[in-house]
Amino acid sequence: MAGDSLDFSRCARRDVRWWLLLLVGAAFVAASQTVAPERNCSADGQCAPWLVPLAGLLGLGAIAIAAGPLLANTRRGCRLDPVRGELHWWQNRARGHAGDGGSIAVARIGRIVIAGEADPAEGVHLYDLDGLRQPFFDEEVLPFPPERWARTLAARYPHITVDVR
Repeated sequence: MAGDSLDFSRCARRDVRWWLLLLVGAAFVAASQTVAPERNCSADGQCAPWLVPLAGLLGLGAIAIAAGPLLANTRRGCRLDPVRGELHWWQNRARGHAGDGGSIAVARIGRIVIAGEADPAEGVHLYDLDGLRQPFFDEEVLPFPPERWARTLAARYPHITVDVR
């Protein structure tokens, strides 16, 4: 089922977001090492020498945040098992750590809610037939764009409602 469009898996080392965060952090650290704090002044003579070491600390923080998932090579994704009729999802999975995830019988899926551009903080949610939201199912476990994935699932299983807000 590797070619199935409903199966998705991604590891941190293949996720460009972590590499970009590492690059931005390195740029901040490099800038803090090349700019002399006493020369960090504007054209009108106002100086803020504290900004240079602050930029270095922010850069080190960004590097640390990116290094965690990259070193652990965390995994996230979802898989439809058509033989058993189940949908499985996982995130933050690493060697020796099962991470967070869940599964549900496809026949028990009621609806998938996808927040539109008006409220992107709401994200993606999966609800069972009883209206209970399934934990750890969000946009992180789905390929981009999540609406295409949800509509493909609903086309295969017509009892599933896709609600795009």
